[in-house]
Amino acid sequence: MKAPFFDTVVVGLGAVGSAVLYQLSKKKGLEILGIDQYEPPHQLGSSHGETRITRLAVGEGEDYVKLAKRSHEIWEEIEAAYGEKIRTKTGGILLDSGRNPWSKHGVEGFWERTLRFAKNQHVAYRIFGPEELQQSYPAFILPSTGKIYWEQEAGYLFPELALQAQLHLAKKNGASVWTSSKVQSILQKESYFQLELDGKVVHARQVVLSAGGWVKDFLPKGMQPKLKICRQVLYWLAIEEGFDGWERYPVWMWGFGPNPEDFIYGFPSLDGKTVKMASESFLEVTHPDQLNRIVSEEEKEIFWREKVMGKINGLKKEVVKSAVCFYTVTEDARFLIEPMEGNPNFLWISACSGHGFKHSAALGEEIVKRLGY
Repeated sequence: MKAPFFDTVVVGLGAVGSAVLYQLSKKKGLEILGIDQYEPPHQLGSSHGETRITRLAVGEGEDYVKLAKRSHEIWEEIEAAYGEKIRTKTGGILLDSGRNPWSKHGVEGFWERTLRFAKNQHVAYRIFGPEELQQSYPAFILPSTGKIYWEQEAGYLFPELALQAQLHLAKKNGASVWTSSKVQSILQKESYFQLELDGKVVHARQVVLSAGGWVKDFLPKGMQPKLKICRQVLYWLAIEEGFDGWERYPVWMWGFGPNPEDFIYGFPSLDGKTVKMASESFLEVTHPDQLNRIVSEEEKEIFWREKVMGKINGLKKEVVKSAVCFYTVTEDARFLIEPMEGNPNFLWISACSGHGFKHSAALGEEIVKRLGY
């Protein structure tokens, strides 16, 4: 039986893969296929957990600002086509102790960089002090030296809904989607690629490999150490009785010390009962399949003691629920869009390094351009 042939196959349908498939599906006359080993949206990768922060003046790099802005435009397009709201604008605050400049994603002085990029890229923002913060958002216990950056267009995305919408629209536009289908190998033939799945073979003129942490399974051995799999834990803490207003809070990020782990971020309450928040960890796990997905009582205790206690009011020492995901991280936290062994028809994308979801819609568009469409 002759193997089916596609113009482009996208392997991995998380944040970036679903965006690539959607953008490809808008191009007329293409035969395209998206493949995922699970049933996206699922809870085993890096694109789940109810909400993701989106912001424009991203301190990770000024060149990312245009991606964030373009992603907001694309989310609006998708919302109109799908009929559900993916992005909610709440405003966002970036807090800094004002004592030791906080380093995030390998970048020193993250707060100052964010402010500089906002000025350079005409992002609507304002700066205010701890007294105004206390009046408006009394949950935060910021020292008198503290600095507050407020961004008007910041907010949050619903990641599971974003994937669901893009995959639905891609299929509506004619794309094929195979889920619960694990790609075992990708072989380069003379004029096409051969993808071997469980019991199936597919041929393609182009391949986009966007398999998150599983991308390492397909990379040459010399490239694999450049990507780190880092386990992350999300917590939903109970709101203290009598503390009102968490539903009206902006999204927030707080660098309270000089190190990357001296950090906590969170969201307004979506249910009026809990507040979702998390920190970041950069301890390496060998492979996503080896990720410990159980959150221990000890982890919960450490999170409360080191990240919440003395910094945030209005919450109980009660973790209502928790979830585990992971980052795929490069040494400099930059995104990677690379031709596999120099072949421009085989692009691999990975290592969004914990700050990629907000950019994913525009990354999908950019990758399609790099494919020549």
